[in-house]
Amino acid sequence: MLADTLGRELLIHGTLLFLLGLLNGVAVQGFRNPRMGLSAHLAGVQNGLVLWAFGLLWPQCALSPGVAWLAAWSAILSMYAIWFGLLLAAIWGTSRSTPIAGAGHAGSPGRELTVTALISAGSVAIIVATGLVLYGLL
Repeated sequence: MLADTLGRELLIHGTLLFLLGLLNGVAVQGFRNPRMGLSAHLAGVQNGLVLWAFGLLWPQCALSPGVAWLAAWSAILSMYAIWFGLLLAAIWGTSRSTPIAGAGHAGSPGRELTVTALISAGSVAIIVATGLVLYGLL
């Protein structure tokens, strides 16, 4: 039962994040850093696809309930964190954690820290989630 519920959660959040990424794309030119806005748009769409893929393969994962919950919610939260961090970087014009797309922009120390924390935490969490899913598939 938990596997079905978690697989569905992954699909629901994947669809929501895909939609948010599409809507983000409509507003790209309105951001302080449009190039970063494009990065956020692409990340939202791609991150939604990652959650769809995890949701579709979820029935094949043999994980204990606690590990399954950790893997699913790490994946979900990480994908939102990365997208939201990039969205904030586009809105605020930060560049510390995204020096290529953020070139020529700089945000306040607090904003730079917020974006860096979101992107870094999201990156670590998706690595953990992917490792757990791979383990469950093996």
